[in-house]
Amino acid sequence: MKKYKVIIIGGGLAGLTAAIHLSKIGLEVIVIEKNDYPKHKVCGEYISNEVLPYLTWLDLDLSPFKPTKISQLHLSTTSGKSIEQQLPMGGFGISRYTLDLYLYKKAISNGCSIIEDAVENVVFEKGLFTISTLKNEVFQAPIAIGAFGKRSNLDAQLQRSFFQKKSPWLAVKAHYSGTFPNDLVGLHNFEGGYCGVSKVENDVINICYLTNYNAFKKHKNIRDFEHQILCKNPVLKDIFDNSQLVFDKPLTISQIYFDKKTTVQNHLLMIGDTAGLIHPLCGNGMAMAIHSAKIACELIEKYSQKSISTWNEVEQEYTKSWQHHFGKRLKAGRMLSQILQNQQLSRALLRILVIMPFLLPIIIKKTHGKPIQL
Repeated sequence: MKKYKVIIIGGGLAGLTAAIHLSKIGLEVIVIEKNDYPKHKVCGEYISNEVLPYLTWLDLDLSPFKPTKISQLHLSTTSGKSIEQQLPMGGFGISRYTLDLYLYKKAISNGCSIIEDAVENVVFEKGLFTISTLKNEVFQAPIAIGAFGKRSNLDAQLQRSFFQKKSPWLAVKAHYSGTFPNDLVGLHNFEGGYCGVSKVENDVINICYLTNYNAFKKHKNIRDFEHQILCKNPVLKDIFDNSQLVFDKPLTISQIYFDKKTTVQNHLLMIGDTAGLIHPLCGNGMAMAIHSAKIACELIEKYSQKSISTWNEVEQEYTKSWQHHFGKRLKAGRMLSQILQNQQLSRALLRILVIMPFLLPIIIKKTHGKPIQL
């Protein structure tokens, strides 16, 4: 039995951010992550600038990696009709391969323990979490965080209701070389889904799209699907025609669930994608993951300092705060997704935006937060 103050299950963006935060305030932290570093992940790789004050507080400096500074949005429909406008807050592009490795090294330098293993069981009893792993390790702590991603076998073990439901969503991501503006993020509609395009570090183009599996399975392979469906949008056709695949093959994930999840399950505080997913078209998933780690860590700090007396109070406050910060964004994201999936509605929306372009920043703000307050 190995004892720690805090156990974090999952070492992705949210889990590593939480580890850095908690170690900065002097808590002993172990992160249990099933994969090694570095690793490419299916992700839009765009981060809203709302997180910058918090990254500075965490002593995180991404400037040596030269992330792209993104300030413009290009939106197009299946027919290719489009509108381009400045983003209200802007953001930056950096790959998960680079970012997660940097956060991993920062957490290690802060004194965190990080092990490569898979959690198989979580038990909460008498104020303590007992966590057992695939490699027959057993860990115990009074505080535990769930940061194990969009969908995990642990969701089944914890009997999370969403895990029993099938989701139609499939995501595909790959890196490309080619010509694309550094300051632009594109959101391009196609039949059955939408595609995000933006630059990350090292002049690399990230193309990541979400589609309905029923539409996808009619085609032989990813290349065939992209050629026959995505490239019906002339904007996307131009991007694919002038880009060369860098990866050996695109990455895919399926069963992506966008409806409500529980933010606390079996007394675990869920952060990042484990707590809830916003549709990728909103470009706010990475910022939400980082912000959710901050919310959980601040409550854990209060709990460790006895200003919050019970773990039950932490759970209640976290659920309330998470809903306050992200509930409206998720709802707006689901509504926007439904519009963009319908060709007639998406064309109508674009016509309205061309006539009244001031509405686009308002829509964007509905899916984003304000700069994080410290």
